[in-house]
Amino acid sequence: MSAVEELSRRRGGRDARKAIRSQAIPRDASPVRPGLPAGQYKPLKDADLEKIHHAALDILEKVGMANSIPSCVEVLTAKGCTLGDDGRLRFPRALIEDTLSICARRFPLYARDPKHDLEPWGSKVHFGTAGAAVHIVEPKTETYRDSLLVDLYDAARIVDTCEHIHFYQRPVVARDMEAPRDLDVNTLYACIAGTSKHVGTSMVDPDHVRECLEMLHVVAGGEDKWRERPFVSQSNCFVVPPMKWAEDACRCLEVAVHGGMPVLLLSAAQAGATSPAALAGTVVQAVAECLAGLAYVNALVPGAKAIWGPWPFVSDLRTGAMSGGSGEQALISAACAQMGQYYDLPTGSAAGMADSKLPDMQAGCEHGVNAALTAMSGVNLLYEAAGMHASLLGFCLETLFIDNDMLGAVNRNVRGIEVNDETLSTEVIADVCLSGPGHYLGSGQTLDLMQKEYIYPDVGNRMSPKEWAEAGKPDLIEQATKRKIKVLSGYFPDYLPREIDDVIRANHDIKLDRALMQPGHKRFA
Repeated sequence: MSAVEELSRRRGGRDARKAIRSQAIPRDASPVRPGLPAGQYKPLKDADLEKIHHAALDILEKVGMANSIPSCVEVLTAKGCTLGDDGRLRFPRALIEDTLSICARRFPLYARDPKHDLEPWGSKVHFGTAGAAVHIVEPKTETYRDSLLVDLYDAARIVDTCEHIHFYQRPVVARDMEAPRDLDVNTLYACIAGTSKHVGTSMVDPDHVRECLEMLHVVAGGEDKWRERPFVSQSNCFVVPPMKWAEDACRCLEVAVHGGMPVLLLSAAQAGATSPAALAGTVVQAVAECLAGLAYVNALVPGAKAIWGPWPFVSDLRTGAMSGGSGEQALISAACAQMGQYYDLPTGSAAGMADSKLPDMQAGCEHGVNAALTAMSGVNLLYEAAGMHASLLGFCLETLFIDNDMLGAVNRNVRGIEVNDETLSTEVIADVCLSGPGHYLGSGQTLDLMQKEYIYPDVGNRMSPKEWAEAGKPDLIEQATKRKIKVLSGYFPDYLPREIDDVIRANHDIKLDRALMQPGHKRFA
């Protein structure tokens, strides 16, 4: 056989395998899926978990929380808290233990489309976006621009097409929305218009929460339908570390809890700045603050749906600047995930961010290391796992596609290796070696497992150097940009049918131009 014939044969076999790979298979037979169990990475020993738990109870009892609003004082003192002369609300150990005995645990996070429902409990892992970036990264020009409302809608549409990004929490601030009310209401609208996955967002005023709930009742088909399947959660920074309530956020929290909206109890201290430089101390403070938040919501509504969200971040202690891409970030996020499993609570934390300003080698390293280690700890909801740059100041649409590839590979590692009589492959090895061709490329097992055992990148390049050169040396960012243009110019999901959208626009001041949400718009043509 000539070299040309041999090359043709190899390429033909590759094309055949690609054709097999392109065939759809059921989700339960795919290599990865949302909610695979992890827990392989444990930076804390069992004894460490106990020590952190007791230290958290100590500071809740001795230090307590400052800046309690009257309604918070009322419900928590009725449960046994004491308000000191110094204005601090202190928590008896018994209240935390009682809270942990009654709080909600195994509740789904619903999506508009039930196939995207999440099960955030045990050590099941799910990946999503999050953040409040104020800039959009433009890789082609290596520039930053203000993030806009349409960027939220565009990012939602991209996430809707990304297999390995399982939920969409608002990743950017729409800086063209000047009034806080416009920001909160339109952020929610842009998110639910672009994806049928579970959505997370935030509000800054209780009246804004009420208005958002009204919109969600319309979308759901009534308040009763909304309460049956609440598909939006409120990300609530209820605490200003160290150990102070965020008063406006607490007012929003109360409306959300009474309105049947799941809440993410988010404590986001920065080690060395608003929490101790000692990583264990940072975890202790985050645990204590989030336990206080859990007691609060369960005093309001016993069994309220609350995601336990210790989100400590890391400082570069040379400058005091945040370092979301540091190796320490994975350590503290994984430790918080372990504490969530210790309490058997649905737990979310943040990892997968980059300090790098662009989707470059530094970003790939920072995203991959942090997302992988934290996912392997068994965190239920991994926030800020896609698209984030510049320590949360920048968000990149192209990076969503790159990180989707990365998260697929991470999830494949979460799944691990199944060892059984079939996968040990003794008969397959014997057949290939004793009577077969001496390789496994065409074996039945290979063809059967190529979709069930293996993950393939969408924008990542696996060509040989020769093929890569012949194809014009395609660049990763160029491929991600092409994918972005294809999605944003051609994918306009109808998640808000015209009759529902008309009702929403008649009752709320929606700023997103309907023309931007229609096929044929030429922004990315």
